[in-house]
Amino acid sequence: MNVHPSDMSPRPDRDEAKAALARLRQWASSATPEEVADLDPAIARLLPGEEVANYPALSRDYPEGFVADPAYRASLPDLQNGPSSLIRGTRQQLQHVGISNFRLPIRYHTRDNGDLTLETSVTGTVSLEAGKKGINMSRIMRSFYKHSEKTFSLEVMEAALDDYLADLDSVDARLQMRLSYPMKVEALRSGLVGYQYYDIALELVEQDGVRRKLMHFDYVYSSTCPCSLELSEHARRVRGQLATPHSQRSAARISVEVVGSDCLWFEDLIELARRAVPTETQVMVKREDEQAFAELNAANPIFVEDAARLFCEQLLAEPRVGDFRVVASHQESLHSHDAVSVLTEGNTFAATSLDPRLFQTLVHGG
Repeated sequence: MNVHPSDMSPRPDRDEAKAALARLRQWASSATPEEVADLDPAIARLLPGEEVANYPALSRDYPEGFVADPAYRASLPDLQNGPSSLIRGTRQQLQHVGISNFRLPIRYHTRDNGDLTLETSVTGTVSLEAGKKGINMSRIMRSFYKHSEKTFSLEVMEAALDDYLADLDSVDARLQMRLSYPMKVEALRSGLVGYQYYDIALELVEQDGVRRKLMHFDYVYSSTCPCSLELSEHARRVRGQLATPHSQRSAARISVEVVGSDCLWFEDLIELARRAVPTETQVMVKREDEQAFAELNAANPIFVEDAARLFCEQLLAEPRVGDFRVVASHQESLHSHDAVSVLTEGNTFAATSLDPRLFQTLVHGG
């Protein structure tokens, strides 16, 4: 009977491996490249300074004349659109994946029949099913460029959204365009005219087969504290003491769902805000305008709660507006903190949680 030891091929220890490596390098250093390649091409990488000796020589010159024909393009790897086996992390649906701050000049039609070409920041996203690796993000830009030469409206945005929903084989999608919109504003008394710029965003959202047209707009105004105004007048009347009420630059972000077939122009939304809170910050000012602005503020003292409700009153009366949200921030000159308010109507903008930096984004610098 033959008896075999339990371990027929014991694993070499480190010292044995080190000795074998030294022996292999000694042989390879005196062997020809053909001998090394015949045994194993990988051996060449064991030689000091020759770690990539068997790597093919690559050209360092840019091939200006190279043309990528259809066959070559078909051979290119495409990891982003690869099989689900390439997914990293949990196979979970993504509500939004796409591009942000893709900029280009866009032509907009104004209410008075003029056109303006404005730099526009585009954000485009689609949903991504749990079993898909990713999307080809350049298709979003290509789809948008098909329509970028047109005078833009929410209807043109719908055509662009349809295109990249089809191109990316997705169910839900969102397209947003941000711009700074100029309007001429006349001073209160002097007759001077200057440009006021308004941060505006157009948004088109398709979710669960429902498409919504949205508009966001920042309105910057002065708010005089009603309490401070009364206290200042009390000091004047009772004690003959000169006092001034505190007021501050304030901002409201008004977001609306556009409904119906009639166009809601940028100018319409801006004028709606002015009717609600007429103390908009001024552009061109002479002394008579500054005095008029002080009088206008005294005639319209306003708490942050008042601002939200006054905007709400005007929005409820506008038939082209469906759901809406008003976020107001009075950046106090009395306190080292701000006074804020949020008011929503309908389900579109209702949210249990707010972006932690929402109110910080309402700070508008000069």
